[in-house]
Amino acid sequence: MLVVGTLLAAAPAPAAAEDRSGPCDLHREEDELVRRFSRRLIRCAVGRWPVHGGTEKAICIARRESGLNPRSRSETGQYLGLYQHDADLWGGRYSSWTRERWALNPRALNGRSNAIVTIRMASANGWGPWRGEGCTAEDLAG
Repeated sequence: MLVVGTLLAAAPAPAAAEDRSGPCDLHREEDELVRRFSRRLIRCAVGRWPVHGGTEKAICIARRESGLNPRSRSETGQYLGLYQHDADLWGGRYSSWTRERWALNPRALNGRSNAIVTIRMASANGWGPWRGEGCTAEDLAG
């Protein structure tokens, strides 16, 4: 009886009626650097919502904006996260470009949320304020 209980406990649970994990619910590996994890989040988001210039441009822009550091802040604190969103605009962008059922962190300094909001915006409307200026062929390769 103990063996059966152990086997049942080890069996995967049935899928929930509603998946609340949302898109790009990735987890950082034990030894994974934050910047590498940020690149994985961006690749995932671009895989779901294609953007002009693809994954390479999306990563290049994040590298230019924040050094791929999701907790990056401008000197004044006005611009936040991977893609340096204006703090005054973040709440509206988060509300417009995410879904409640995804249960994302509402903070701009959350890499997953910042990447998803940005990539969805760029997928629908182009790169707008980010444009990717300075993302040369060399930057896109690195």
